[in-house]
Amino acid sequence: MSGTSGYAFDNTSEHAGGRFDALETCYDPVTFARLTELGVGPGMRCLELGGGGGSVAGWLADRVGPTGSVLVTDIEPRWMDGLPERGNLHVLRHDISTDELPEDEFDLIHARLVLLHVPERMAALGRLVRALRPGGSLVLDEFDCGYVPVLASPWPGAAELFEKMHDAVMGVVTRAGADIRWGLHAYAALRGAGLVGVASSTYAESWRGGSPGSRLHQINMRQLESRLVEEGLTEEQLDRCLHLLDDPAFAVNSYPLITTWGRHP
Repeated sequence: MSGTSGYAFDNTSEHAGGRFDALETCYDPVTFARLTELGVGPGMRCLELGGGGGSVAGWLADRVGPTGSVLVTDIEPRWMDGLPERGNLHVLRHDISTDELPEDEFDLIHARLVLLHVPERMAALGRLVRALRPGGSLVLDEFDCGYVPVLASPWPGAAELFEKMHDAVMGVVTRAGADIRWGLHAYAALRGAGLVGVASSTYAESWRGGSPGSRLHQINMRQLESRLVEEGLTEEQLDRCLHLLDDPAFAVNSYPLITTWGRHP
């Protein structure tokens, strides 16, 4: 996440690395497949915005090869320190909510779960569009956090407990400036920004207790614990919910990942 001061999930926190690992496990195969379908290949100049742990940036660098280049940015780039050195991959500390980008520079810009959290997302989107070369593509992977139905509940009241916890988490991130349904809004936003050939695709799966997806919920809870108590949850409820998310008899729908893309005319 190339974040802002209002970002609820502080990338300098000890929890950030676990969050990046969970997201990479759950969604890297989806992202890689979509970028492959969109024609990422040798010689392309790419920007990976909000690089997190760097898995997508490393994959892009391998795809574009020595004749291409990848610039990967993040507000806290230290989580990418473990990336293997590549001559075509460059890391930059950058905040898309305030910092400019070079214009007419990139054949591909990709961001996963970035603009969702940026309060100034429309200004940020304008920067991204201006950074595209003519014919270049912008690809956004964003959540619709409003659709997370419980699919299996191991004991009476478990679903209601998860929903109460999730509503509290969404309240915290919304007050920090997030649009928790930005995945649904990105299509119209890309068209409004002047891109052509705009299209989208949605991916979702089941997350059982103990899975990487359930661990993502646990990490979010642990990082926001004090704020969730302020939202009205008790320590006992939080503890029960953490244990619920370890129970393989529990299952919840993943956040739908809505990939939206468009091309600079």
